[in-house]
Amino acid sequence: MMTRAALPSLSLIVPCRNERDYIGRCLDSILAQDYPTGRIAEVLVVDGQSDDGTRGIIDQFAKRNPIVRLVDNPRRIVSAALNIGIHEAVGEVIVRFDAHATYPPTYLSRLVPALKDYGADNVGGVIATIPADDSPTAQAIAAALSHPFGVGDSYFRIGTGEPRWVDTIAFFCCRREVFERVGGFDEELVRGEDCEFNFRLRDGGGRVLLVPGVEARYYARRTFGQLVRMLFQYGYFKALMMRKMGRVMSVRQFVPTGLVVALIGNALLSPWVPPARLLLALVAGTYAIALVVSSLHAGKHRGLRCTMMLPAAFTLMHFSYGIGFLKGIGDHILGYRSRALPAGAVRLSR
Repeated sequence: MMTRAALPSLSLIVPCRNERDYIGRCLDSILAQDYPTGRIAEVLVVDGQSDDGTRGIIDQFAKRNPIVRLVDNPRRIVSAALNIGIHEAVGEVIVRFDAHATYPPTYLSRLVPALKDYGADNVGGVIATIPADDSPTAQAIAAALSHPFGVGDSYFRIGTGEPRWVDTIAFFCCRREVFERVGGFDEELVRGEDCEFNFRLRDGGGRVLLVPGVEARYYARRTFGQLVRMLFQYGYFKALMMRKMGRVMSVRQFVPTGLVVALIGNALLSPWVPPARLLLALVAGTYAIALVVSSLHAGKHRGLRCTMMLPAAFTLMHFSYGIGFLKGIGDHILGYRSRALPAGAVRLSR
């Protein structure tokens, strides 16, 4: 373990936009970290032109805490906020926090030493997905986002019992030199900028570590409409990442798309092609069984009302991501859209 004197100075970056209900509890948890206060150089809250009162809350924190500083993000998207924060940062290690989450007091004191202890280039913890409220819909969304049937082998969402080298993590903790070596975040990406950054990092020989026992509490979307927009955008911009990287980043990104293609394709062909009817029944039946089994498993200990909403949550996740990915392939790879989608044209899910 590092001694107090050997601990590096930190710059903490918090991208946010219209987070009135969450930014206060987020900053409270950041300011309650047990990492030596004198070694936290700054907390940069990079705000994307919030108009819901978020900026006033940040201003109040800044008046009470000299290390908190409000920084403007005219482009409003996360990738731009991260680049602004990295440019402004003065610390030896730069750590990204999400405004829609809270963090345990040991978050920094567990993550920062792991950079040296494991020889990692980027480290992060697990996300515990918390329902936005007590409604069955919100609880089902949180459960689906924490279950392998919903998110595959995304270990930062489903958890891990031991330190694990992974393809990506949710929030970064990196030495400054990593950004000097790899570059910043791609501002064409409204979603998935962290995946693309970690892909470039690993492609250049870097290593990404998931640290068990370090858990951020992330508040999930409240409504199915917000969930659909979020997953559609993840799928849409995953196709753009694939074009930029020139290769497939992970097999799991094709699973929802394959499901959508198999169901819709066979449904369209079945009136004229008899074998398509059999394939449609086979795919739909298999998916229905997996849906029921996974919903019962994910809803265990969450109550009957949540369990009954889980099939809808899983189905909406899979189909919105798959359709978004297909739309992204058309726009970004096949060239149906002649130029990049402006960030301001994307309706964020909150």
